[in-house]
Amino acid sequence: MVETLLDVRGLSCPLPVLKANKALRGLAPGAELTVLATDPAAARDFPAFCAETGHTLVTQAQEGEVLRFVLRKRAEPAA
Repeated sequence: MVETLLDVRGLSCPLPVLKANKALRGLAPGAELTVLATDPAAARDFPAFCAETGHTLVTQAQEGEVLRFVLRKRAEPAA
């Protein structure tokens, strides 16, 4: 699987989630997006975003000041 990386380090709320949402729109259902962020609010924002949109928060980790999130795009709704 090809990893898609979105680097939003240095951006503040709500930009990390907004940019991740835009990036997810361009991915196929089930594809994963890795997001690197430094805004401490992202630790709350990404789980809430996934709960609201149906995407899956696969992992969440912190390495120093960098937060790493892996999101899996939800399956498209049945037609």
